[in-house]
Amino acid sequence: MSIAYVFPGQGAQFVGMGNEIFDKFPDASFYFQKANNILGFDIERIMKEGTIEELTRTEVTQPAIFIHSVLMAKSLQDFQPAMVAGHSLGEFSALVAAGGLSFEDGLKLVSIRANAMQKACDTQPSTMAAVLGLDDSTVDNICKSITDEIVVAANYNCPGQLVISGSPRGIELASEKLKEAGAKRVLPLKVGGAFHSPFMAPAKEELAQAIMETNFSNPICPIYQNYTSHASQNADVIKQNLIDQLTGSVQWTRSVFNMIQDGALTFYEVGPGSALTGMIKKINAEVLAEKKA
Repeated sequence: MSIAYVFPGQGAQFVGMGNEIFDKFPDASFYFQKANNILGFDIERIMKEGTIEELTRTEVTQPAIFIHSVLMAKSLQDFQPAMVAGHSLGEFSALVAAGGLSFEDGLKLVSIRANAMQKACDTQPSTMAAVLGLDDSTVDNICKSITDEIVVAANYNCPGQLVISGSPRGIELASEKLKEAGAKRVLPLKVGGAFHSPFMAPAKEELAQAIMETNFSNPICPIYQNYTSHASQNADVIKQNLIDQLTGSVQWTRSVFNMIQDGALTFYEVGPGSALTGMIKKINAEVLAEKKA
């Protein structure tokens, strides 16, 4: 039985998320001290006692979710993945858990990524919306039909659940057309900007430089990457896909399909929340998907 471990992305944070780590991982203090030094602020305090407003700042959210996911994976004595994957930000957690990147370097890159994305969001207004009840091709075609604004499919989460990303006007125009095409709902998301779209190009340049200067190793098992949805254990390929992911779509549905095709029968979600477990069950109801830690 092949076991796949999956790691969540931004949006999975919750108040008091640091306390769960201390309950399950005796060495948590050691890693939190490292994290505080790397980030230059007290991430331990925020993850243990901070408000939801503090936790939802991008420069805090992404490191917090990364730290929670990686340390919870370290707490698992039976962590022996046949394959791993992470949703957006979660790809960094998956890579560290699978030995392709050190905790310290992973956190540095996540911090750079978060701050670069925030700067890109501040430079030009942009946003996102969730689309429920339409197939992928219909959403793709509607996005492509809007030629005077930027709007793209950003996250292919599971059948009937996509997220689009673009300019405020582009999202507005697409939302109208998507509803006309039969979408059950089109929900504006409370996000800082248009992630996984051309609006993240400035952040991509900054992240690319940091990634290329960082030492990566070949992970202990294949990682199925968002940008291609295919498996890789080659450090150079992994680097480029992490860079391209920032402006490319999160191909989560295809990634899960490919993992199942390659033998995954059990999916364990590691990190805050259980959103990925729900998505996987919608992608294939026959596999076992559950929260592990």
